Amino acid sequence: KKLLFLDIQKKVRTRHGEEGLLGLAFHPEYKKNGLFFVNYTASHPRRTVVSRFKRKKENPLQADPNSEVVILEFRQPWGNHNGGCLAFGKDGMLYIGTGDGGSGGDPLNNGQRLNTLLGKILRIDINKRGGKKNYAIPRDNPFVNKKGARGEIWAYGLRNPWRFYIPSHGKFIWVADVGQNRIEEVSLVRKGGNYGWNLREGSLLFRKKKIPEGVHLEPPLWEYDHSLGNSITGGVVCHDPSLPALKGAYLCADFYSGRIWALWIQKKKSSKIKLKKVRVIHKSEINISSFGIDNRGRIFLLDYYNGRILALKPR
Repeated sequence: KKLLFLDIQKKVRTRHGEEGLLGLAFHPEYKKNGLFFVNYTASHPRRTVVSRFKRKKENPLQADPNSEVVILEFRQPWGNHNGGCLAFGKDGMLYIGTGDGGSGGDPLNNGQRLNTLLGKILRIDINKRGGKKNYAIPRDNPFVNKKGARGEIWAYGLRNPWRFYIPSHGKFIWVADVGQNRIEEVSLVRKGGNYGWNLREGSLLFRKKKIPEGVHLEPPLWEYDHSLGNSITGGVVCHDPSLPALKGAYLCADFYSGRIWALWIQKKKSSKIKLKKVRVIHKSEINISSFGIDNRGRIFLLDYYNGRILALKPR
């Protein structure tokens, strides 16, 4: 049985295929405070909005559409590459994925610029306020004291991070970044890292650009070219008790080819992490736009064009 939890259709801009209601995250204390956060695109001007809502007191299965508090908003120059993923870390901070602003090739160089929120992973404290903002910038964010940089930035050099996953240990973030014409990639994103775009697309130089002297770019953990698919969908780490063969593997998919991969990593004594194994676990006939996990660890897939939520089950 379907229940309508929140309807904000009148607020959300959906003129471009990549716009819409793009992310949702429940506050770590949701059971007590009823707060949750959404990421959507809006019009006049075209922009990204991250807002807080609250469930109704009289009906905990419905949200109050009039409870919206805008936390953060910023302009979007084009309709594509909005990012949109939201997730809370073990540290209680809200992490936000943003695309490079769209068009093609990042013409404004947003991915490499630290004075814009575009092309980044952001980290903010939604339990505090900083000045006129409805959030605070954590003091341990990497660019807080860098002149001209936005303090909200946790990592940069991203094109369109389409879903990320924060493991319980919080040492890094699994980020799937959609490529331009050649490469789709998965990176283990850490504090202050530069993940290459638009100097590189995956591990390849983008349009023969030169990497400036002194600039360090973090390599992707794994990548694939467009013979295997054209748009990566980031997923989750599997702890589903019904899927023991996939325990500890990171799952991701390609929106167009339907391939679903499992990635296993191994830790070295030097604390460096390397890719141990990659395996295609399924070739689906649907366009997978997102993954989800329920409170029992079961994994679900979102079938974009048919509007279905499907469970990942053992064969």
